[in-house]
Amino acid sequence: MTSLRKLGSSDLDVFPLALGGNVFGWTADRDTSFAVLDAYTAAGGNFVDTADVYSAWVDGNSGGESETVLGQWLAARGNRADVVLATKVSEHPEYPGLSAANIKAAADASLRRLGTDHIDLYYTHYDKPEVPVEEIIGALDELVKAGKVRHIAASNISAERLAESLEFSDREGLARYVALQPHYNLVSRDTYEGELRDLAEQAGLAAVPYYALAAGFLTGKYRPGADVDSPRAGGAAKHLETERGRRVLAALDEVAAAHDAPVATVALAWLAAQRTVAAPIASARTVEQLPDLLGVAELSLTEDEVARLTRASA
Repeated sequence: MTSLRKLGSSDLDVFPLALGGNVFGWTADRDTSFAVLDAYTAAGGNFVDTADVYSAWVDGNSGGESETVLGQWLAARGNRADVVLATKVSEHPEYPGLSAANIKAAADASLRRLGTDHIDLYYTHYDKPEVPVEEIIGALDELVKAGKVRHIAASNISAERLAESLEFSDREGLARYVALQPHYNLVSRDTYEGELRDLAEQAGLAAVPYYALAAGFLTGKYRPGADVDSPRAGGAAKHLETERGRRVLAALDEVAAAHDAPVATVALAWLAAQRTVAAPIASARTVEQLPDLLGVAELSLTEDEVARLTRASA
């Protein structure tokens, strides 16, 4: 059995790979989403990450599609108690921002779509600096006290605002962030390393990085001359044009060959080995894409391999 990881100072124990729900109701239809979720949980996975805005950017969608699919799956499987469910607030077209009233209304809407009475981990999706941290934390604390949210977390927030939030929580004895969801991977390190990571470590926050595979680039399927059928192909392929991107790919190839492991697994294992990281997030739009992601739970890189990848990505 894969050992679960403690999520920061919370009482949540999570699988070392969070399954991203951004594809549910978008590039994965309901039946495919159910199949992916079934395969993930069958392999021991228990940590599913979504957001109320997924996938409002798709023509014909209005936001909440991912939560709705997830809610239908949880109802069909009757396994709510076995899943650590994370969702986010601030970007849904009908519930934009982080005013106290909006946070509470958006949480209720998420609970309805998810068909549950509580969210295990509730993130502020994008910080809104115009809203005082006192208002944000106060509203989140009310949700925790009401039993609608078990733990709170932040995504896309500056070190300064995170510090303000934590200080206010500690001073007033209110709910406190237990996790942080930063943009972080082998070709995007300055988006987390430095002041933000130092603060997370000092405050005992767990990191749950998104874009863990750099929109697919770190799966290794993007090579010179390769044509990849993916909605995100353009964004991923741009890393091939940089010296660092090519260096990282070469180092990943070497380490992957030494372990007879997929490149994607190695890229996720590097993330999982980093200070503060509890579980990287990655999504699969087909069941066939899952094994390369799930492999992170079993692959341990040596210190030398982690260092080699770190040097290549500098």
